[in-house]
Amino acid sequence: MIAKSDMPPMNDKRPEGLKPDGTPYRVLIIDDSMFIAKQLGQILTSEGFEVVGTASDGLSGLEKYKEMTPAVDMVTMDITMPNMDGVAALERILDYDKGAVVVMVSALGKEDVVKKCLLLGAKSYIVKPLDRKKVLERIVSVLKH
Repeated sequence: MIAKSDMPPMNDKRPEGLKPDGTPYRVLIIDDSMFIAKQLGQILTSEGFEVVGTASDGLSGLEKYKEMTPAVDMVTMDITMPNMDGVAALERILDYDKGAVVVMVSALGKEDVVKKCLLLGAKSYIVKPLDRKKVLERIVSVLKH
């Protein structure tokens, strides 16, 4: 009988979602598309990130962020949402917490809005449709710098 310890690890690479101390980065996903929120969650959890919450619009996302701070390391935020769009929610989160790390999620063709978000203080952006490799590259570069 072969024990698990007898088998060499298939992948020695450390999961991208872990901090230097080995604990997971905690992410709040704010997106009105259940499909996108679920897809982002799967990409992130597969690399060791912990999704600590989701919200389906900017207003509930802002409330959730306030409730959960400081237990949130990063927010992914859709731009187009009901009740409060991502731009307004970004401004309100940054008013509440100057050190907030927010990565915008945008459909193609929204370059002007993305630029505005970056000027307001978003750390980066991800373009839909989601590409696993690009999502992880953007998020990891934001968290590790």
